[in-house]
Amino acid sequence: MTKYLEYQLKEIKDTYLSYLGPPFNEKDFSPPRPNTTALSLPSAATRLELWRGLENRARLAQNQRAYSVLLAAVRELARSTLCPYLQTSLLHFCTGLDGLLGSISGLMTTLGYALPPPSAVSVGGSDGELQEPRRDVEGFWILRELQSWLWRSAKDFNRLKKRLRG
Repeated sequence: MTKYLEYQLKEIKDTYLSYLGPPFNEKDFSPPRPNTTALSLPSAATRLELWRGLENRARLAQNQRAYSVLLAAVRELARSTLCPYLQTSLLHFCTGLDGLLGSISGLMTTLGYALPPPSAVSVGGSDGELQEPRRDVEGFWILRELQSWLWRSAKDFNRLKKRLRG
């Protein structure tokens, strides 16, 4: 499922960056990650040796938390997007993310792990709306982090499958 979502995300990200226009759609553009984000966006940038050192339960719980936050962020991105095609694509993608979350929860339950408590997800500024430039940068980072999490999750799930078979 993560591979399919990665493929979908690549198309959505290309469309979204084109929608934003310059400088977002320029090949080497990479704005600094916002220091404070209304989304408390989880980063998949944990060093690989630290990540691999975590127990399966901890990695699965972090995956679940990340996708919960990212799902809410993508839904907000869809709500704030004026392009109907992009909005439809983002909402369809949310369905896949929701399915991935269900799969992670099911796997945790099957393995006998307690599900982590739902995290409070806050989207938007104090008035519920982000300023346009900030929203564009956060949208850029939401999609970038989502791409990193999907890549990391695909590796994790393959490693977990090998451990459970062995």
